[in-house]
Amino acid sequence: MRLARIPVSAALILIGLILQVSVFGRLQLPGATPDILLLVVIGLALVYGPTGGCLVGFFAGLVADLAPPSDHAIGRYALVLCLMGYAAGLLRPDHGRQRSVLSALMVVGAAAIASTLLYAMVGALVGDTAARHVGLGGLVISALLYDLLLAPFVVPVVMLLGRRFGRDPVTAADGNDEGGPGLGTLARYRTTREVSSGPSYKKRRMPGFARRP
Repeated sequence: MRLARIPVSAALILIGLILQVSVFGRLQLPGATPDILLLVVIGLALVYGPTGGCLVGFFAGLVADLAPPSDHAIGRYALVLCLMGYAAGLLRPDHGRQRSVLSALMVVGAAAIASTLLYAMVGALVGDTAARHVGLGGLVISALLYDLLLAPFVVPVVMLLGRRFGRDPVTAADGNDEGGPGLGTLARYRTTREVSSGPSYKKRRMPGFARRP
């Protein structure tokens, strides 16, 4: 992950955590709580790719595990967001730009369902049976509904900030800002080949000397 992406990722994670704990966590909505951190991780993963999404998801989940009023095992949410960030990063579009809103909503919907089920599964392994008392089906439906309602307001803003402030000036100048071989690298290679390849010279026979049979 490039160093230029760390400050903007940290700022977005901090803002998402504050909104999730201080605002949405106190609304007492039925079912699950709107997962702003999940939307932030998905937005950054769709720009940074699987490696960046995995790292962002891990640190976002770890911060949420340590922040009060956390009542679950440390590392549980970090594991969930790490896997969600990696999976969303695999679906990163060309140059980190979504061509349609529907594709981004499909990624958010799949991540909302998968993260809720995975969180409940990990909780069952460590002895947390809260999902059974609340009802896993209700949690999945409410999480899907809340995240889809908030996604059009959160994910595009996160992707825009990730592209604008997470750009590495050196790689951007080379045309390789998206983590893969860009046009700048290919153009530089072609220019080097064209300059290095000199004109071809034909062999000339000296006058007065005949070619031997």
